[in-house]
Amino acid sequence: MTRVDLASPRLREVDPDHVRDWVEFGDPADDAHVVRADLTWLLSSWTCVYGAGCHGIVEGEAEKGCCSHGAFWSDDDDRARVEGHAARLKRKHWQHADTGRRDGISELDELEGEPAERTRRVDGACLFLNRPGFAGGEGCALHALALRDGLHPLQTKPDVCWQLPVRRTQERVTRPDEVEVLVSSIGEFDRRGWGPGGEDLHWWCTGSPDAHVGAEPLYVSYAPELTALVGAEAYAVLARLCAERAGLPRHPATAAALAAGTTGRI
Repeated sequence: MTRVDLASPRLREVDPDHVRDWVEFGDPADDAHVVRADLTWLLSSWTCVYGAGCHGIVEGEAEKGCCSHGAFWSDDDDRARVEGHAARLKRKHWQHADTGRRDGISELDELEGEPAERTRRVDGACLFLNRPGFAGGEGCALHALALRDGLHPLQTKPDVCWQLPVRRTQERVTRPDEVEVLVSSIGEFDRRGWGPGGEDLHWWCTGSPDAHVGAEPLYVSYAPELTALVGAEAYAVLARLCAERAGLPRHPATAAALAAGTTGRI
């Protein structure tokens, strides 16, 4: 397996095992729900730099961003929702509409050793990715659809796509008093989130100062996504806690971007 050199000046990625500050609190809307959140990540200046500095996860294919491998469906509802929006896409807005209409938007693959479906890939990337030079505009056709319709992209894109680079894991925990709660952990979707293959990615944005150039902290810029993941009342608590802890030690990639004078560029 090829290991990523985190010291490489090309990648400039930080070690994911840096110190992190976590907070845990009960959901005001649900006594059986507890939220754990990585404040170091949520207070970072990460922002998506697709088309503005993204190196892509496959070498030499920066224009494909993180879309090279397609997106696995989280469940049947996720797939059905996206299928509904795909049916509304016109050929002038979707470069691979003919393939999607003819062959369907899904293909069978394998995830963690089990059969699983993902978005179909065309020429080495998700079929919803419009390539440079397409008259209808490059980038995700589903993302562009949302913007044209006045929607948030989380309403039209596959779950994994709109959640990245936030990673939510959920676990049912029985406490010593024998009360069971659902614990939702909100953290950074770093290279390891991709599984063993994460180390083989050409570049990954969460650990790179090149992507820590947002004008707002992540908990602000990703408010709609975080709200969808934990609920409105829990997000309100999370936002307050983040604001109160704004002086915590910075994510090392944000610190490096600040030192280079690039944070706040986007």
